[in-house]
Amino acid sequence: MTDLRFAWLEITGKCQLSCTHCYADSGPLGTEGVLRTSDWFRVIDHVAELGARSVQFIGGEPTLHPDLPSLVSHVLDAGVEVEVFSNLVHIGPRLWDAFSRPGVRLATSYYSDTAAQHEAITGRRGSHARTRANIAEALTRDIPLRAGVIDVSSSDSIGRQRTRAAQAELASLGVSSVGVDRLRGVGRGANASPAPDQLCGRCGHGAVAISPTGEVWPCVFARWISLGNILDTDLGTILSTVRVASLAASPAAAGRSCWPQGGGSCAPNDDPPRS
Repeated sequence: MTDLRFAWLEITGKCQLSCTHCYADSGPLGTEGVLRTSDWFRVIDHVAELGARSVQFIGGEPTLHPDLPSLVSHVLDAGVEVEVFSNLVHIGPRLWDAFSRPGVRLATSYYSDTAAQHEAITGRRGSHARTRANIAEALTRDIPLRAGVIDVSSSDSIGRQRTRAAQAELASLGVSSVGVDRLRGVGRGANASPAPDQLCGRCGHGAVAISPTGEVWPCVFARWISLGNILDTDLGTILSTVRVASLAASPAAAGRSCWPQGGGSCAPNDDPPRS
């Protein structure tokens, strides 16, 4: 890969929620892996040197990493923009200060305009009200924020998912960028082994993902494809020596990016798809 523009940095496998469809299979029992903060600093330096214009901190829930503010600062100091993909369940003053800095964006997932349906998906009571309140707080602070409504309505336990109502509610709150994504058959969303038809078909083009254990993937959804480990080989060497074949995509996925997780970084012209 010679055109690196974007990197997902999965800094923890911990999460307060236990979402039924979680592609990372994260939850309260997840761990921060083996990478130390100093390792992540090194990764950030490398992706900046390789030309990345933006990174996204994900998890798990990235706000549970104790050094997230320092990691955000390190990205900004490297001249790279940063997005934090958070469930926005709990954001303390220190994190609000970090998120309010120029060059920082937030992204979140939202499932329904009703608490009962949203929480049937997240597995935690009170998560709907907390996320909704923190969306409003972020907008009050003029922090750029986008939201993704993930359609997991194949689950019989939640009934017909109110995705359109969720979009309307987000718009009423003032969220100007709202997208819809399908359920991906990865992690807890998989009924069987993951397959390339769950991907957009552009893996390995301009984007890379790094896990809490140092594994390098061509995409956060292509978690079964390891290109190497940054604890064994530096990222530049991995990207310059490993060739990633174009992955076949299903007709439903072809031409679509891995949005909302990817922020449209894999999409043509970096634009997120419209619902």
